[in-house]
Amino acid sequence: MGAEALSGAGGARPRRTGAAGAGAGRAGAGAGRAGAGRAGAGAGRAGAGRAGAGAGRAGAGRTKSGKPRPGTGGQGRRKLEGKGPTPPAAMRPGHPAQRRASAASAPDGSRARRQGDGPAPPSASSGFSAPSARAPRGGGDAAEFVAGRNAVVEALRAGVPSAVLYVGARVQHDERVSESLKLAADRGVVVLEAGAAELDRLTGGALHQGLALRVRPYDYAHPDDLLARAADAAQLPLIAALDGVTDPRNLGAVVRSAAAFGAHGVVVPARRGAGVTAGAWKASAGALARVPVARAVNLARALQSYRDAGVFVAGLDAAGDTEIRDLDLATAPLVLVIGSEGRGLSRIVAQACDVLVRIPMAARTESLNAGVAAGIALYEVAAVRSRPR
Repeated sequence: MGAEALSGAGGARPRRTGAAGAGAGRAGAGAGRAGAGRAGAGAGRAGAGRAGAGAGRAGAGRTKSGKPRPGTGGQGRRKLEGKGPTPPAAMRPGHPAQRRASAASAPDGSRARRQGDGPAPPSASSGFSAPSARAPRGGGDAAEFVAGRNAVVEALRAGVPSAVLYVGARVQHDERVSESLKLAADRGVVVLEAGAAELDRLTGGALHQGLALRVRPYDYAHPDDLLARAADAAQLPLIAALDGVTDPRNLGAVVRSAAAFGAHGVVVPARRGAGVTAGAWKASAGALARVPVARAVNLARALQSYRDAGVFVAGLDAAGDTEIRDLDLATAPLVLVIGSEGRGLSRIVAQACDVLVRIPMAARTESLNAGVAAGIALYEVAAVRSRPR
């Protein structure tokens, strides 16, 4: 009985142990579920905090309630900065006034073919281009660029007054590039390296081949300076004036003829006329370095001023009554006015002339190039003056 009691007691203990283990298991499971709940709640709160912070950053311009935040009135740390005064319409890219200004400041030769004034104007492939910012047509104050290897070499050979020679950063050197660098160094021209994009901008998109030459603005004389030049040389004044000649190469040809036949200068109008450009320098073959070019604000008034000073004015016109070789005024102080090939002299300029003379030509020939007509007329005047009196 004692043994049974012991065995019964011994059997009861395991049951109690099992019950205790089951309770411990249930307690551990409950604790696990509680811990998992607390961990999930913590993770939820952490995620909600991060989401709220992100939402706060995304909606920084709004309050917690979603309403827009009030501004600072431009007084805060990140206040707005002004852009300065509004530029004029002609300086705003894309504005119609800016396009009209760019079209009006196109190269002089672009209108020569429409007026029938000499040969066709140089294109971008010929090496001549104008910068984006130009003075009024015929003003001659803006810098001009000669683009292309052949054009640059020829301009430097002709002694065109130049300021800067731009050479491409990775340009492949040949004999033209080497000669350009040598001529620039001999003439004291600054040599700068420029990238392809910079050369495109400077030359206006012309075919520059890695070389561009900036030409110096021409220093024009005053029309009265030409009379003073003749007086200093103790000679009868002989001056050539151009009316409506828009091709710079014609201007260069007239200057070359003026130098050959003893003229004391050339007068051009400030508007609607060719100015001294790189094309004029090349056509003059260096004569622009010896014969001054004067610029008149109003050509008709300048001619009247010459008349008041005792100088006769003769205009070349196909309808003139006197042939140039029979001009008696050739032995007197004289201004010879040459008009454009197609239009001739303007009405106001023709009225300012003392006499209209013509060059005898065959009936089938309507007109001559302005440079050719000036050369013939100046030669005839020089021939009359050289005859014994």
